[in-house]
Amino acid sequence: MINAIYAAIWLGALWIWGDWRNWRTYYPTILFFILGDFLYLLLLSDSYPMWRYVPPDVDQKMGVTNKIVSLSIIAIKYPSTAIIYLSRFPENNKLKGFLYTLCWVLIYLMNEFIDVKFNLIKYYNGWNLWWSALFSAAIFVLLRIHFKTPIFAWVLSAMVIVVLWNIFDVPFSVFK
Repeated sequence: MINAIYAAIWLGALWIWGDWRNWRTYYPTILFFILGDFLYLLLLSDSYPMWRYVPPDVDQKMGVTNKIVSLSIIAIKYPSTAIIYLSRFPENNKLKGFLYTLCWVLIYLMNEFIDVKFNLIKYYNGWNLWWSALFSAAIFVLLRIHFKTPIFAWVLSAMVIVVLWNIFDVPFSVFK
């Protein structure tokens, strides 16, 4: 139920503000965004999670799990976010670009704050809302960089992963 509400909100936002008719323009960056979460799901979600979604009882009774919530976010929220964010990014004005990115970080932070308050997400291994805020900032900067210069974004992403891997002392056993 909650998952469907979030999905409807993101699809509505995409319909109103997104350049969805030109989705192919944003497709490579959408895939870049999605791949990051797939890697998290594959490597960390079960064996060494930073966070896990906790569906409310009514959703759990319908069989909704952390993975289903994650997959719906990957399928709906991330493409909607990438299309809206990139299609409306203010060009040639660094201050406006910074403020626009900050606005998106705050949107994601508010979304997660609501999830925390309603016990829809649980943190593990030292992760918290503030780490999510920093991570969201990195994501939005990387999305913009990927849209303009993909190779540079891949290099920066690898660096972010290595830094986070070390900060959170992720064991190499996650590769088993």
